Amino acid sequence: MLIALVGLPGTGKTTLARALARELPAVHLRIDSVEVILHRAGIAPVDDKGYRIAYAIAEDNLRLGLTVIADSVNPTEVTRKAWLEVAKRAGVFAVEIEIVCSDRAEHRRRIESRRSDIEGFTGPTWQQVVDREYVPCDRTSAQIDTAGRTIAESSAALRGLLASRTT
Repeated sequence: MLIALVGLPGTGKTTLARALARELPAVHLRIDSVEVILHRAGIAPVDDKGYRIAYAIAEDNLRLGLTVIADSVNPTEVTRKAWLEVAKRAGVFAVEIEIVCSDRAEHRRRIESRRSDIEGFTGPTWQQVVDREYVPCDRTSAQIDTAGRTIAESSAALRGLLASRTT
């Protein structure tokens, strides 16, 4: 199965992806990690190269029968459809879940206080998050709001949502 997490930086995608990957287990495929390596290799501009690499890695792992959790902003329908095409080519079920933080003050606090766990990577500023191109998912899509929730509560909501979508 492919689980594509969608959402702006600071909403909780990586935290939830890691927790779920440990629990299932699953492959956690993080775009930030791929893009940092491209930058270090002197490949600029990165554009959609990180996503294209991640699509290939995801497809390889899905074909092995592994569950893959795609952790990336997926800002538009183009990137979202591309993940669904990966699952289709691999012949597996896909679920897309938008992760949001509806409390703007909490979202900003998360962005301004977080520390990167990727050496040499600096996450976006609050202004960059606000200015970023991002088209919210269709309202019929699955969504987890992490505002005011603990990691455990958000993880439980994600597991519940996955169970309802995969049974």
